[in-house]
Amino acid sequence: MIKDELLKTAKKKRIPCVEALALAKRLKVKPIEIGRTANEMGIKITNCQLGCFGRRR
Repeated sequence: MIKDELLKTAKKKRIPCVEALALAKRLKVKPIEIGRTANEMGIKITNCQLGCFGRRR
């Protein structure tokens, strides 16, 4: 389920943090589950609000 949704949402193997958080909320899972699954799939989380996963622009 998470993998399918990440594939639909991620563009060019990237997903903005805000979209990853929204996906977690929509799927009713913890954000860490989205992060772990994204890592397993080679999808990068970008534009992190905390600055942890890529620069905000």
